[in-house]
Parts: sequence; structure tokens; C-alpha cells
Amino acid sequence: MTEPGQAFEPATGDGPPVPATAERAREVRTAYEGLLQIRRLVNGGAGEGVPAPWELRQLPRAVALALEAAGLPPSAVDGEGRRTRTGYRVSAGPEPAAGRAEVSWLGPPGSGAAQEEQDRLTACAAALEPLGWVCLLYRGPRRRRFLEVEPPR
Repeated sequence: MTEPGQAFEPATGDGPPVPATAERAREVRTAYEGLLQIRRLVNGGAGEGVPAPWELRQLPRAVALALEAAGLPPSAVDGEGRRTRTGYRVSAGPEPAAGRAEVSWLGPPGSGAAQEEQDRLTACAAALEPLGWVCLLYRGPRRRRFLEVEPPR
């Protein structure tokens, strides 16, 4: 639940577990509908099909909002930074100035997240691509897969 006076923050997968409540669902829906409305207003004929300028400046946040709105589960960590929940994790790419975000599929040790990652990251790409994001699936360190997400060029 967002406290009064605080801005809504989408789940990036690096915070505490996000409660699956009706109130959280309303907050996500309202934020996502606001994102689409901004796109319609600022993108002219392209409308909802391409990211708005503010999304490009806050790429991980925009990607996290789209994933959460699509109903995909975010990962979570406890106070010591240990993974407690399996799901997506959105972070800035290795070169944030390049305008890329990375989406990985993570979970606690023994959760099976590594075996699910290709299918689950494919689902993440399926949620992002209709919104105009370009998603490329890569294999990174320790052969773990991740999505590189960037705006259309």
C-alpha cells in the first residue's frame, strides 16, 4: 500500500515482498492507465505503441510497472538482501546511459528459478513488446539468461 503523500513505486524485484491485495492491484492499474494516457498525449499518432520520454529517463521503473501490470510476479528480498520469492527483477543495464534495462528471473536457492527462466523471460518479453519495447534474450554469467530491454530505435 502506498502511504499518503508517497509516490507509487512499481515492484522491481529487489525490495520486500509486494502484498497481493486488492488495494495494490488498484494502485498498479491506476499507474499503468496513467502511463498509457501519457503515451497517448505525448506520442501523437504512435499513441500507446511507443514509450513516452519520461519512460526513457526512468527505464527500469517503466519496465517494472509494465511487468507488474501484466500480472507477472516480482522477486523479493529480505532485510539482508536474500531472495525470498521467485519472480522478475528489473535493473538498469550495465551502461545506464545507453538506455537499457535488464530483466532477470530470480528466486531463493533451490527454488528452480534457473530452470524456469527461459519460459518466464519469454513471458516478460511478450508483456513488454506490444508496448514498444525491444527485448533481446541473452545468456550471461553462469549461463543464466536475462532480457535486455530498450526503446525502439
